[in-house]
Order: sequence, then C-alpha cells, then structure tokens
Amino acid sequence: MDPRRQFCPNPACPAHGQVGRGNISVHSQKRRRYRCARCRRTFAATAGTPFFRLRTGVELVTLVLTLLCHGCPLQAIVVAFGFDERTVAAWQARAGAHCQAVHAHLVQQGELDLGHVQADELWVKVVGGRVWQAMAMAVPSRLWLGGVVSAHRDGALITRLVQAVRACARAPVGLVCVDGLASYVTAFTRVFRTPVRTGRPGRPRLVLDVGLLIGQVVKRYAQRRVVDVTHRIVRGTPEAIAAALAASGSSVLNTAYIERLNATFRGALAALVRRGRAIARTEATLTAGMFLVGCAYNFCWDHASLRLPAPAGTGPAWRPRTPAMAAGLTDHRWSMHELLSHRIPAAPAAAPRRRGRPPSQPARAPLPLAA
Repeated sequence: MDPRRQFCPNPACPAHGQVGRGNISVHSQKRRRYRCARCRRTFAATAGTPFFRLRTGVELVTLVLTLLCHGCPLQAIVVAFGFDERTVAAWQARAGAHCQAVHAHLVQQGELDLGHVQADELWVKVVGGRVWQAMAMAVPSRLWLGGVVSAHRDGALITRLVQAVRACARAPVGLVCVDGLASYVTAFTRVFRTPVRTGRPGRPRLVLDVGLLIGQVVKRYAQRRVVDVTHRIVRGTPEAIAAALAASGSSVLNTAYIERLNATFRGALAALVRRGRAIARTEATLTAGMFLVGCAYNFCWDHASLRLPAPAGTGPAWRPRTPAMAAGLTDHRWSMHELLSHRIPAAPAAAPRRRGRPPSQPARAPLPLAA
C-alpha cells in the first residue's frame, strides 16, 4: 500500500482528488484502508475502481475480466467458475465504465500528435438485430483513439467518432484515411475547425485547420469479393499526402491498419465474432466490452510493430512496447490489475451558477466637495 499515490474520495474534503499532498496515511493494512488527515475519514483502497465493495477476491475478478477481453465467451466463464451470468455481466459493465473513464482521462486530453489517423466502422450482431461500431486509431503509435456504437450508420455516428478523435489531438491531424462513406469528409471538415476571434460581437468565424489532408479508399465488391480499389484525394495535394504517408511508414492510401485493428477486436471480444452465438444483448454491453478491450490493447498488450532494438549485452534483442508507450502516455507496460486499479483524480468542483436577477449595486458615497 502506497499512500503517496492515493487521494481522498470524499467530495466535502478540501483535498478531494489531490494527489501528493501528504494528507493520506495507512489506516489498516489488514483491511486495506487509508485515512485522510484533512477530513479525518477513512476509505478503502479499492474506492473508485471496479473492485469496490465486491465480495469476490480481486485476483479472481481480474482473471475473469482478462479472459473476457481475450475472446472468452461469458457462458464459458459461467461454466468454468460457477458464477451467475448476471454477476459476470455486472463485472464487465463496471470494468467497461472504469476503462471509459481511464481513456477519457489519459487519452482524450488533447495532448497527442496523431499525424496519421484511420477510421472505419463494422457491424455487430445483437439480440434482435445489429448495430454499428465505428473506431479510429493513430497509425504511427497504433493507439486506439476511441469508438462509438449506434444503431444506425449515419452522420451522427461518424460525427461522434470524429469528435472523439478531436479530443485526443493537440495539433491538427495531418492525414486522415477513410473508406468511401461521405459522412467522414463532412464530419472531419466540420469538427476540425477553429474559431477566429476578432473581438467583435457575434459568433466567431470557423476556419478549417491548416494542414488537414483527407484521402478515401473506395472498394468495389462483386460476389463478396473486392474487384476494384480507387484511391481518392479529397483534400490536399498528392505531394503533401505522399510525404504524410512516408512519415507514417506507408506508400499508398489505405485503411489496412484500422481494418487490422477491427480484426483484433473481433478476436478479443466474443460479441464481435462472426457467426458466433455469444452475441451482445444491448448497446451498453457492447460499449463496455469495447472500452475494456480498447484500454487493454492500448496499455497492456505489446505490439510487434512497435518494438525497439535493445542495447547490446542487456539480454533480449528487442524491447517490446505498447501503443500507450509509443504515444508517450506511460513508460511501462501495464498489467491488467494496474489498469483496473488505476484511480482517476476528480476534477475540481465548479462554482454553482447563480440564477435569478443579479444583486443590486450598493449606492456609492457622495464625493466630498472641493474646498
């Protein structure tokens, strides 16, 4: 137990959500509880994590969630461990909500240089029909930037995905590669705009970010096979797009990286397996599984294409890296327990907005007369 990395979860505490203030101490090693010196309250070490107030051991819950994000069907876990199906589903929902918060706290902070982004969508079979899952990734770091689930493959779905990409980017995105869906071009040209403030009253004018390049890969199918591929430049010059592709290790417009990521998600999440019986029941279940797999992919799984040569004489010839390490979000590979135990400091509470008529100004005292 390390009190230096803990913060008080009490919203009424003056040190709420603040790490490294020296106000946290160990209250009980046996019960794994901390104590805050400011508000004099104790709290469990699992507060703010999916393990909070669970009767099952942390190691066993971590094992079950690890199996879930490696493609193991929920029904197989029920048979193997003897848990109730609703219990395992509740654990997955908790872990998914926690990973969604971790993703928003660490990835969607507007501090990443994305460079080359690819986006795509896939359909998922659910009870009573099917839904669409759209995702995006940064090609240089292989970082999963987020995903959106919707019942319709329309402009609203693509706009929400592009907004998630914008939340991650610190600088304007260089190159965007998508398929032939026209909603991508509309969404990127609308979301990646910056207001130009001149000091005049009224709404500021929105200007498209400089350097945004958009390319489309349009595939034509016949009898469920690709028979023709058209590379279309929507925004930018061929020279600028060729330079952006060369910087990310590519030579031609393609969506191969995001399609490979889709295959990774299909193998890691049982609900995405084609012609399988472990289908998702609701969109919320699919969203929870998507964020659980996405955060495990970013922080816990080594990527073969991101490895670096190790210094001579230090043991293994290669040093593995995760997408989060390649993007500069962390300096080591996280374990599944570290991901699920990561506590997110709360944002500072905003002052309540005053309603009603503003208070009247007090009358000023008359100025003294000159002598």
